[in-house]
Amino acid sequence: MIVTIDGPAGTGKSTVAKRVAEELGFEYLDTGAMYRMVGLFMLESSVDVRFESLVSNAVMQLTLSFKDGRSLLNGEDVTHQLRTSDVTYAASKVAGYAAVRKVLVSQQQEIAANLDIVCEGRDQGTVVFPDAECKFFLTAQPEERAKRRMLELESQGESVDFVTLLQEQMERDERDQSRSVAPLKPAEDAIIIDTSTMKIDAVVKKLVITVRSKSK
Repeated sequence: MIVTIDGPAGTGKSTVAKRVAEELGFEYLDTGAMYRMVGLFMLESSVDVRFESLVSNAVMQLTLSFKDGRSLLNGEDVTHQLRTSDVTYAASKVAGYAAVRKVLVSQQQEIAANLDIVCEGRDQGTVVFPDAECKFFLTAQPEERAKRRMLELESQGESVDFVTLLQEQMERDERDQSRSVAPLKPAEDAIIIDTSTMKIDAVVKKLVITVRSKSK
């Protein structure tokens, strides 16, 4: 069974997806980490992410994998390098390129084949797994999402300005929603959940109950 959880940054979908997978005994696939690994590689290789042709050529050099909850880029553990502001920007840019998405979508489908799995991202229910048995789309108010992101960055030692962060988030939302390839939007049959005022436990419980009811 495939469960998809999509939505913009700051809605809690990564935390929720991990916990839902644990509760159900399913595998977990963080597709956002895959795009972040591509973005990180471009930064480390001095590939200008503004140029689609350069990124499209470079992505063919990559091997992306996961082991014990760690993100491996060409075999190297880069988990702790994926959540910086620079990587977030780079990931958002490369995610709009058709060649990048083609490579990663194929990998995601291969990973999930014949598994009970929770797949979290931005296009899982619309593009990657349109026939998934259970689809969710998490959302939240922009200010709440920016607040959560600020706390996350501060916990990593980054000093951030809330207003600047909110503006960057709005710009990323615009890029994700308006791109021609796999734009961010709920699948027609997705269950939409606003997490603005919900505790993580409540969101997880709601999703687990729904999945179990559909799997009977």
